[in-house]
Formats: sequence, structure tokens, C-alpha cells
Amino acid sequence: MSAYMPLDALAIFRALADPTRLRIFHLLRAMELSIGELAQVLGQSQPRVSRHVKILSDAGLAERRKEGSWVFLGLGHEQAVAPLFAAMDGWNGASDENWVATDRARLAAVRADRAAAAARYFADHAEEWDAIRSLHVPESAVERQILSILSDLPVGRLVDIGTGTGRMIELIGEHADSALGIDRSPEMLRLARVKLAEAGLDGAELRQGDMYALPLADGTADLVLLHQVLHFAQHPSAAIAECARLLSPGGRLLIVDFASHDLEELRTRDAHARLGFGDEQIGAWFASVGLRLDRVEELVGDALTVKLWLGVRGQRAQLKVAS
Repeated sequence: MSAYMPLDALAIFRALADPTRLRIFHLLRAMELSIGELAQVLGQSQPRVSRHVKILSDAGLAERRKEGSWVFLGLGHEQAVAPLFAAMDGWNGASDENWVATDRARLAAVRADRAAAAARYFADHAEEWDAIRSLHVPESAVERQILSILSDLPVGRLVDIGTGTGRMIELIGEHADSALGIDRSPEMLRLARVKLAEAGLDGAELRQGDMYALPLADGTADLVLLHQVLHFAQHPSAAIAECARLLSPGGRLLIVDFASHDLEELRTRDAHARLGFGDEQIGAWFASVGLRLDRVEELVGDALTVKLWLGVRGQRAQLKVAS
């Protein structure tokens, strides 16, 4: 999130006085959207939507973030938007407005389109998934770094989100008190069951589930992993918040993913929703859910850099950066 700017009440209320901008503001509360997706939901041209977005951005109610040829929109600073949503929630019947119901239905279609594209990709590439990962930084080097960054504390109860073929459970599971892998793809889970059985990890549990609504109670994990998963997330901050919810006091969240990059073909060819992440971005998301960014490490490849971000809940920590 960008640095906080002083509020201009007149600009804020002028921005929301237009029905289209009010709808955009309401949609961004649900999820980050591209200009094209907003145009799809609103039934308007992209240039027109862009003009509305600029007014919202100038008022501090929305933020634009460019990734390759796409521009994503998110909400502005919490101090500006939170009082407005509180007022909207307090208006009698606001949730029953016709435009709210219509936009929700169209937004559901956008979500379905995204999910279908990702599901097709996972189904088509399930057998090749481990090989695809190895095309970037050698996976053996990444795995050594994962074991190193986790070596100072017991693993405890492990939850691997987006477990894929179960490789992270195979790598770490023998050191854990319990291991649970969650993935939304039945094909991936089928492969994981075979792979973990071959590795002698029949006690590991696998469940189908969504990273935005994990089928687990609060505080039930000591270590949560997001290994090469976050770049597929349409709403990364929500995924991180859901992972943080699982952590017990002193629990750790380890994200392994790409540093920010400009390889646009990964979006179209490999269904990447995000072109990597920056340290400040991850740190801000951690802080928003009560995690402290403890360590940042990186492995530099020819085209892509793999980063490891370790967050800790309720434990004093000092940021360390290594490469």
C-alpha cells in the first residue's frame, strides 16, 4: 500500500457522488480487479472506466498497480476507506440496492472465469507440475534454503497450502508432529497421495479446499507454507490473512515465491495472476495480520529470483536479509 496522504473530504465525496465510481468503490471492497474486469462487470468501455478510476485514485480511495501490461486496482488507505464502508454498512437497505445485486452477480462471473482458467491449467499440467517449478531456480537449491530457514525451531503442526503434488510435505513432513496438505485441484491431490505413500508418509492428511476459506480452526498450525502458490492468488492479502488465522502464538508463515519481475508470458502461458512480489509489499501484508517479517532470503536465477519470506506471530523478531 502506498504512503498515507492527508484526507481531502471534498475530493472524497465528489468522487463518490458519481454512481459508477460508487459501484467501483464497492467492487474493490470484494477483491482487486483489473481495468478490463471492472469494465466487464460495469458494462462500460475500458477508457471510461479508467477515467473513473483516476478520480477515485486522486481522492485516495483506490490505488493502481501496474504489472506488465495489466493494471490492477485495489482500495486506498484504510483511514480513508474504513469510515466510508462503515457508513455504507449502516445505511438501512444499502445491501438490497439493485445495483449491488447485479454487480455481485457479474463479479461472480469474473471469479468463475478466473477459477476456470486456473483449474484448466492445473488439470492439464498436473503430471508436469514439479518439472515446471524446476524451470526457474533449481528446486534443489530452493529446498535447501527452506530447510535452512526453518531449522532453528521444531516444525510442530504443518499445514501446506496449495500442496500440489505434496513435495513440501515430502521434504518437511518427517520432522513435523502432523502434516496436512490442502489443494483445490483433485488431480493434484491424487498425485500427492501416490507420492506421499511412496515416501512412507501415509500419515499425512490431504484435503481439498480453498486458500481463501481453509477448512481449519484458528490457531491450529505451528508452521504454514505457501510454496510457489501466491502468484496464482487473485487476492494475495486475503490468502495471507487466512494463513495467519491458522497460526498459534509463535507460529510461522513461510512464503516461497518470485521477486517482482516483468515476464508477461507467465501470466498468459502459466496462469500467473501476479508477476512476483516485493519485500515491502509482503511486509505490509504480514503487518496487517499481526505477523512480523523475520527473515528475507533470495536465490537469484537467470530470469527469475526466488524469495523466501518468513513471518512470525507474537514473537519478537529482527529482519535479516540474505542471498
